[in-house]
Amino acid sequence: MAYKINDSVTWVGKIDWELRKFHGEELSAHRGSSYNSYLVRGSEKTALIDTVWKPFAGEFVNNLKKEIDLKEIDYIIANHGEVDHSGSLTELLREIPGTPVYCSKAGEKSLRGQYHQDWNFQVVKTGDKLGLGDKELIFIEAKMLHWPDSMFCYLTGDNILFPNDAFGQHYASELMYNDLVDQCELFEEAIKYYANILTPFSKLVAAKIKEVVGLNLPVEMICPSHGIIWRHDPLQIVNKYAEWADNYSENQVTLIYDTMWDGTRKAAEAIAGGIKEANNNINIKLYNAARSDTNDIVTEIFKSKAIVVGSPTINKGILHSIASLMEMARGLKFQGKKGAAFGCYGWSGESVGMINELLEDAGFELINKDGLKMLWNPDDEAVAACHQFGKEIGSALK
Repeated sequence: MAYKINDSVTWVGKIDWELRKFHGEELSAHRGSSYNSYLVRGSEKTALIDTVWKPFAGEFVNNLKKEIDLKEIDYIIANHGEVDHSGSLTELLREIPGTPVYCSKAGEKSLRGQYHQDWNFQVVKTGDKLGLGDKELIFIEAKMLHWPDSMFCYLTGDNILFPNDAFGQHYASELMYNDLVDQCELFEEAIKYYANILTPFSKLVAAKIKEVVGLNLPVEMICPSHGIIWRHDPLQIVNKYAEWADNYSENQVTLIYDTMWDGTRKAAEAIAGGIKEANNNINIKLYNAARSDTNDIVTEIFKSKAIVVGSPTINKGILHSIASLMEMARGLKFQGKKGAAFGCYGWSGESVGMINELLEDAGFELINKDGLKMLWNPDDEAVAACHQFGKEIGSALK
């Protein structure tokens, strides 16, 4: 189904209400998502900006035929080669072979590598323009936001920015626009998207925002490739990205643990009590990594000044939920955050040292270089030590 955005632009994408996992099984999508494709009609030429994920390719092409004679599509813009945006190109180009596909230099490499097709690639760079008659599309490369091939395009006259994955969310809604949807849901999904996907590229995000703002282009609407369209105060999400890209944190500490027989859980709760006693204004959150959504935890790490990570020792190592979470943290390259480690053990006790090493490897500054180890199930004395450990952490975060 198509939705008319204005006299020039029609949404021709797909809302995926059933989506719960993305990037394979790596990213959760509790509220579904959308794959936004846009048909842009000028007075002389028509361009299609992005397509949809391959499972919906047949549906996409059939619905597109209802909106326009495919032969009237003069240009296809591939802002990003990832399959959730390019997955329908093969089926579409069977119908209209030879149609030019505009992409970045890295975009051509990506699309050739994924689809092994010799399409009519037209490579563009920042500042290149594509005339549609009474308006133009201006291309802006956005390398590593979040792939090497990523780019934006800007529609003159209508003053619309099409930034592909930037400023998006995994959020399904028939309401379509930012001023119509639940604001809490919208910003929950927007910060989760940034935290889990764009955090490693924050310096590039900041530089790209500065570059785009420096172009002095009026922006009346931002149409990303996932989630809702920003039409009311559209630059609010740009400002949020600038804030999130600047070593973002809130007044929060997050305790993350896994436990075998409740000892490490008991320790986590005692540590939380100590933090609260020493620093009553800080927001404290606790997550059992094995029972909580990993991407939700990552979002809380992104929001935190510090994290306190705990695992019992098992086979001279740590529980796998903590190991996988710390690997994600390492890859996301969080900046300006502190960390501490704790855990129970029975006879060898390597977990705390290992977590400390993982925290440092992931860029966290250790609050306590020794961490806190407890033998067997914490007794009253050990619980008191946990409470004191928490007080030290709370004081360090004032």
